[in-house]
Amino acid sequence: MKYQFITIEGNIGAGKTTLATLLSKHYNARLILEEFADNPFLPKFYENPKQYAFPLELFFMAERFKQQKEFLQQKDMFQSLTISDYLFTKCLLFAKVTLPEDEFRLYQRLFEIINQQLLQPQLLIYLHAPVTKLQANIRKRNRAYEQNIPDDYLFNLQETYTHYIKQHNIKTLFVDASNADFLENEKHLQVILEALEKDYDDGQHYINLP
Repeated sequence: MKYQFITIEGNIGAGKTTLATLLSKHYNARLILEEFADNPFLPKFYENPKQYAFPLELFFMAERFKQQKEFLQQKDMFQSLTISDYLFTKCLLFAKVTLPEDEFRLYQRLFEIINQQLLQPQLLIYLHAPVTKLQANIRKRNRAYEQNIPDDYLFNLQETYTHYIKQHNIKTLFVDASNADFLENEKHLQVILEALEKDYDDGQHYINLP
C-alpha cells in the first residue's frame, strides 16, 4: 500500500461507510467511522433547518475533531494504514450549504483554527452518484430522520463537494458510483483495489465501475 491515510467522501447515501469498511478489512487498516448518530441536533435539523443548523454543525465539528485527534495520534505498529469515511473539511462544506452568511463566517474562523491541528489524507476517494441514486440508498437504509431530505439539499451538497475538490486540486479518485454496489458486486470493489496500487499526481483521476 502506497498510502498511510485514505479518506472516502461523497454525498449523503453515496456508500462511504460501506466502502471504507470493506477496504479496512481487506488491508487490515485502522478504520475511522463518523459517529453521526450521536448528534442530538440531527433529527431536529431536518425538521427545522434554520433553527438548528448552527448547533448541528458545531456539534459535528467538535466530535469529528475529537475523533480524528484520538485516532491519528494513536500509534499501532500492526496497522500502518488508516481509512476514514469522512473528510474533516466536510464540516466547512456542509456549513456553507446550511448556514446563513454571517454564521458561516464565524464557523469558518473556528474551522480554520481547528483544521491546522489535523493530518490531511494522502488520497481522497470521492463517490459521485446522481441524486436519484442517493435518495434510493437513503430509503433503503431507512433512517427515519433522513426520509424527507429535499433533492435540492443533496444537489447543493454535491455541487459544493465537487467545486471544493477541483478548486483545491486534491489528489482524488473520482468514482462514478451511479450503479455502485460494493457489497454485492465483487468487481466494483476490485476496481478500487486495483486503483489503489497506482501512483497519482494531484488532481482528479476518474474511475468508472463495470
